[in-house]
Amino acid sequence: MKTELNYLDRNEFNFEPSQEVKDAIKNFDLNKLCFYTRIYDQGKKSIFSVFLSEQYSIDEKQIVLGYGAEDLLKMAVHYFLTGSDGNKTMLIPKFSWWYYKSIADEVDGRTLQYPVYETEDSFAYDFDGLRRMIAEENPKILLVASPNNPTGNGLTPDELEQLVGMVPATTVVLVDEAYASYVTEDISYIRNLIAKYPNIIFCRTLSKFYGLPGLRLGFGFIGKGETMERFSRYANKYLGYDRLSEEIGIAALKSDAHYREIARVMDEARRMYTDEIGSLPGFKVYKSMANFILIKYPIELKAALQQEFAGQSYKVKFMDEPDINSHMRITLGRREQNRMVADIILKVAKR
Repeated sequence: MKTELNYLDRNEFNFEPSQEVKDAIKNFDLNKLCFYTRIYDQGKKSIFSVFLSEQYSIDEKQIVLGYGAEDLLKMAVHYFLTGSDGNKTMLIPKFSWWYYKSIADEVDGRTLQYPVYETEDSFAYDFDGLRRMIAEENPKILLVASPNNPTGNGLTPDELEQLVGMVPATTVVLVDEAYASYVTEDISYIRNLIAKYPNIIFCRTLSKFYGLPGLRLGFGFIGKGETMERFSRYANKYLGYDRLSEEIGIAALKSDAHYREIARVMDEARRMYTDEIGSLPGFKVYKSMANFILIKYPIELKAALQQEFAGQSYKVKFMDEPDINSHMRITLGRREQNRMVADIILKVAKR
């Protein structure tokens, strides 16, 4: 009998959707597929954007939808790096998702990494170094991930505002908040920042906190002004989105309590890893604000760790990027999965 693999290397969801999500699928009226989700008589983009407008208290015109945050990021990078001003420079964190550079490369963009440094228990953006880079390079896009993958560090609303204040008005601050719901339930700062700054875009998704990566539904919030209005026309789906996906998305956002309980299970795992693995010689567990945790290990144990994980049918992400190649990123899963991962590490470390 073949043992099922436990995928803890992709930051996907190892729990069940909420009952509200299940009911939305089970009770979906198929006749609704005969109609677009665009609300013509009200000039609204879709039922999902209207719901988001009400939940976030943000003008529906400042909302964009996409096939996950991935799609929104791609649209924004492609749009702004192919503008008439010819500026094709984008700044990204030193340790970050490989996809950022990839989508810039698709339009011959110039991607530069700004400094990220290691702290006692986390990572942080080097604001002074970033400020110098902005002055020297005059980027078209400053991309910020909060929380950042794979380091797990995030930014406060005040720090986000500080970053926006560093850049000229012609630079777009693109904020990837795929994991942000793990940090705080407060969403008011988004409304405040897009009201104050016309050059900021927030990208969010239902893939991480709400555990629906297969739904491919993301949403974003943009600043006011002519530039963002043009981007909105470029990004938005004129006839709405996917009727079934939108109703599932609304159901997910309405069942926040279900996902907050799962977040508490992840908090337990963070504490377990910190207490049990962080105390091992040569290991370091970093503070994480996302649905994964980054652990540094003695590099001489890499082969043994890989072998033991494979033998137990578990997959974790062994990083191979420069300066972070003795680290593994582990998705936070169910309690029994988290326990097994810790036991595997303990077994190898104590041989």
